[in-house]
Amino acid sequence: MKKIILSIILTINASLAGATAIGTWKAYMAYHDVTEIEKGGNTLYVLASGNLYSYNENDQSVRTYDKINLLSDCDIAHIAWCQGAKRLVIAYQNQNIDLLEQQDKIINVSEFHSKAMTEDKTIHSIDIDGEYAYISTGFGILKLNVSNGEISDTYNLGFRTDYSYTDGGYLYAASSTNGLYRGNQSSNLLDRNNWSRVGDYMAKNKNIDAKMLKMVQSLKPGGPKYNYFGFMKFTNNRLYTCGGGYYVTSDLMRPGCIQVLSDNDEWTVYEDELKQKTGVSYVDLSCLDIDPNDNNHVFASGRTGLYEFMNGKFVKFWNNENSLLESAISASDKEYILVLGLGFDKSGSLWCLNSQAPHQSLLEYTNEEKWISHSKEDLMKLNEKSLGKLTNIFQDSRGLIWFGNDHWIVPSLYAYESLSDDLNAFTSFKNQDGETVGVASVQCITEDKEQNIWIGTSLGPLVLQSSEITAKNYIFQQVKVPRNDGTNFADYLLDGVNISAIVIDKVGRKWFGTKGDGIYLISTDNMVQLQHFTTENSRILSNNIESMAINPTTGELFIGTDKGLCSYMSDASVMNEIMTTENVYAYPNPVRPEYTGPITIVGLSYDADVKIVTSNGVLINEGRSNGGTYIWNGCDQKGRRVASGVYMVQTATQTGAKGTVCKVAIVN
Repeated sequence: MKKIILSIILTINASLAGATAIGTWKAYMAYHDVTEIEKGGNTLYVLASGNLYSYNENDQSVRTYDKINLLSDCDIAHIAWCQGAKRLVIAYQNQNIDLLEQQDKIINVSEFHSKAMTEDKTIHSIDIDGEYAYISTGFGILKLNVSNGEISDTYNLGFRTDYSYTDGGYLYAASSTNGLYRGNQSSNLLDRNNWSRVGDYMAKNKNIDAKMLKMVQSLKPGGPKYNYFGFMKFTNNRLYTCGGGYYVTSDLMRPGCIQVLSDNDEWTVYEDELKQKTGVSYVDLSCLDIDPNDNNHVFASGRTGLYEFMNGKFVKFWNNENSLLESAISASDKEYILVLGLGFDKSGSLWCLNSQAPHQSLLEYTNEEKWISHSKEDLMKLNEKSLGKLTNIFQDSRGLIWFGNDHWIVPSLYAYESLSDDLNAFTSFKNQDGETVGVASVQCITEDKEQNIWIGTSLGPLVLQSSEITAKNYIFQQVKVPRNDGTNFADYLLDGVNISAIVIDKVGRKWFGTKGDGIYLISTDNMVQLQHFTTENSRILSNNIESMAINPTTGELFIGTDKGLCSYMSDASVMNEIMTTENVYAYPNPVRPEYTGPITIVGLSYDADVKIVTSNGVLINEGRSNGGTYIWNGCDQKGRRVASGVYMVQTATQTGAKGTVCKVAIVN
């Protein structure tokens, strides 16, 4: 038997080695801009782009760290090596603190993070003395015993402390606002009266050792260039992203950048830092799309106009000087050419939404390179200008071009028919019970498998059913979920939840991203909440979701948060009409003794009947696929772990076609 199992193992397709188990979380963090380097023994610890990686000088290995695989939080502010305790002190922007040992053990010191204070808790530096770390904050100094992981004292000085140091029995506090103070370490430093001003502030030398910097700049820890993912689109087996960052009330000034993740987890960063070529700021890219006739041809737009790329290289820039696009400020202004939504139709025309423009709103750039205006009166209602934040444009299965206004003045949804030049405007939101839903903005839009249109609002999701699209007295549905408590009462689906992103997977389930409440997964029939991922119960980077996209082949859900990009491997993968040994496979395969997670079979047809049997035909497990996926826990029908052996995955389609599609080798 062992020889048979070994033979099966040797014939397993090597491509399965990279398959990721259902339920697995993964982070895609940036490690580009180096800000601090600390040396601990033979290891260099590098803080770059708010994230941490290390370089082992002995074996020349590079190791990245993130919240999903080890750390307690995201967005690191400072690091410092404590030789006395042989630990790396990690301080996060939210005042959480980790202590990292060289054996990859983390001790979380959360007391400061969780303590409610009216004072400014911002951490400005970490300074080491023996086994203690002196953490300078917006109100004074924390004394942290790195060896036992406890905060020994809190010196509330009443002023910002930029850095501290010890010398001659004194603890010094250097403040850019108040000067240089010191206190005798043998006195009670908790008493502000025991501190005295002894000089003026001098800035600390923060230059990184040139030799170490040169060393780490030659390393390749991987990852994107920036941690900004305000917009994402999965197509051509790639994840296309840009940073977002434009809000009507403020500009985040996120660097303009297109970052593309390939199917082998390699990042391509498009040419950026374009201001020297265009003369205007290249910031706050809101959206992008890919030419349906050429996968290498990409357009992106945002706060300052429209940008064209070919093979990742900048080709052309459009603004109010060379196109119909107009400025939101004045005819001479070039910094606010607001194109916050764009998308190709199936014929290859590019449609652009020009927000806050005096004469334009909906524009077409044809594949003959001509600009055509399709502006409508319904879109010009922001003090006689186009609406404040026209966005989320896409063409649905009927050929209609949908978009919305993510703005409190005339929050609305639109459907444009290009052949007839007709625009349907949905500017009031009344549900099936005759109640008005006080929508403040339409934040995201998508189409489901029944051709219904879902929108995300600050008050929850709404559905415009297909039959309502041309109705004069249209209504929006708020899905009613029965309480099933004998009262015949029901609640609206996710009522009051602020929906920022919607993805509908291959099975028809809805993934709702939110502002501040993580991600909800709702069943295909909309009746059951299957999952609710938050930072409290999962490895998600943040509860603030900015964008989402899904790989239909693998089921990997990509999640853009305000802390960076992560993903969750869902159980909704691509379906096959015909199941064969070539397009259906299981992973992990072989299943080794140390593995205790689920075994995933992918590539099945919709709702396929699945049976797991032994080599001599004994039934071990059975059920139906979820879309193209079936999950087996490796146990028999009585819940017992199966013995070592080779197990056959047999299937039957809804039409009755049967066959063995793959084998799973289990080694105990």
